[in-house]
Amino acid sequence: MLVIGLAGGTGSGKTTVADALVEAAGVSKVTVLPQDAYYRTQPTLDLATRAATNYDEPGAFDTALLIGQIDALRGGASVERPVYDFVVHDRAAETVRVDPTPVLVVEGILVLADRDLRRRFDLKVFVDAPADERFIRRLERDVRERGRSADSVIDQYRQTVKPMHDRFCEPSKRYADLIVPEGGANRAALGVLRGFVRDLLTNGRAETAGAP
Repeated sequence: MLVIGLAGGTGSGKTTVADALVEAAGVSKVTVLPQDAYYRTQPTLDLATRAATNYDEPGAFDTALLIGQIDALRGGASVERPVYDFVVHDRAAETVRVDPTPVLVVEGILVLADRDLRRRFDLKVFVDAPADERFIRRLERDVRERGRSADSVIDQYRQTVKPMHDRFCEPSKRYADLIVPEGGANRAALGVLRGFVRDLLTNGRAETAGAP
């Protein structure tokens, strides 16, 4: 199994890059694990407290669960991936069954910030984009898809998203094997990634790849 770590700031274009990898490999041969499905559960906190949680620092994620599921998939086992409900700011009751495939993409803002996660990646990619573009995409996504008000998104960006990006996400860029400037708009970089994955699959090397 080829395991790709795909990091970058909020709204940088990680989903576009992940979609390009799915297109290159084929939907039956690639699985995407989004880091934001692994936010810690907070059932004992009221909604207001959960909404005020800092979701952009490493402690917000159940990284041990994510690592355990990566290892299980690499070992050939299926897993039940958690689902996070962004409207109520808590983990949902349902899960999603994920089966092992030749290519596994682990995508999220801080997947390169954790040493134990990095050790499991055969290829580490950082998707970069200008801060103003990232903020606009975040605002549009959270209002459209996550039931947020524009004011709440702006306040969260000022209070936690930008400070945590500067503290944790941006420094993790130095661990990347490949940096993709301009996010999903960088067609040349997407072409390189597609070619890399196709080459591994064509030659059968994705089946035997493994992080050192």
